[in-house]
Amino acid sequence: MNAQIHTTSKTFREEWIEYIHGLQDRICKALEDVDGKAKFVEDNWERQEGGGGKTRVIANGNVFEKGGVNTSIVFGDVTDNMRKQLQLSGEKWFACGLSLVLHPINPFVPTVHCNYRYFELYENDKVVDRWFGGGTDLTPYYLFEEDASHFHQTYKNVCDGFDENFYADFKKTCDEYFRNTHRNNEMRGIGGIFYDHKKPTEKRDLNFWFNLGKACGDAFINAYIPIVERRKNTTYTTANKYWQEIRRGRYVEFNLVHDRGTLFGLKTNGRTESILMSLPPTVRFEYDYQPEKNSEEERLLQVCLKPVDWINV
Repeated sequence: MNAQIHTTSKTFREEWIEYIHGLQDRICKALEDVDGKAKFVEDNWERQEGGGGKTRVIANGNVFEKGGVNTSIVFGDVTDNMRKQLQLSGEKWFACGLSLVLHPINPFVPTVHCNYRYFELYENDKVVDRWFGGGTDLTPYYLFEEDASHFHQTYKNVCDGFDENFYADFKKTCDEYFRNTHRNNEMRGIGGIFYDHKKPTEKRDLNFWFNLGKACGDAFINAYIPIVERRKNTTYTTANKYWQEIRRGRYVEFNLVHDRGTLFGLKTNGRTESILMSLPPTVRFEYDYQPEKNSEEERLLQVCLKPVDWINV
């Protein structure tokens, strides 16, 4: 990395990088164990403008049809395009984070997304702004209330250790963000937590937000793996798979139309293969598709149209 850019908070930044790489290792091990067949393949890449990353892909396993657990450490100049499209100021920027998406084969196992990141802006080689962001959300194709409650309770427990208002705030932000506004504000799943632009203050310093990010990242395995274990051997039909692919289409629409992470990666000349790793391998776009009335498919759709309090369900 360019040492002239990164003279401030080097120790802090390196601690975050070390944490992210360790989290990537732990998550990949847990996912390989629950799959029982497929192994992650690692692709180390470099970015011409500065930095690089480790993309790890799993495919064609017993459980996971396609998935990736990626880390990146990227930096460079703030371009005019970034100032306009991303509303960034400053001369140079730095970002480090982990992002994952997993698309299971079985329609009764939910897709999951997770992202935790740290960002810095510089003027005259000094940090002028910095923030954390992140979150984890669940996208089931069939609704199991015990799975939804388990997932949300796991993150509520983490958030409550920092501020008892965080879970409700972060859940609301997640419910509002992961929506296809062009489809009657339909959520892509049942949400989770999401926060962004969390900056150090006198009350909550840099370490506070660092520790929150670590706690949320560490919670992923406990939040998701038990759900996979419960559902991975469920028998499914062709019709179940068809519905999964319809809902995957909604996932694609959100990621390509609305997702800020995807847009940031493309606007900063990120690695396209890693950015679009989040897209499922097979999808359906059927004209005006409507699930059968009073079906399990319609039941799932209804909770995507109106957020549910999964803690008190």
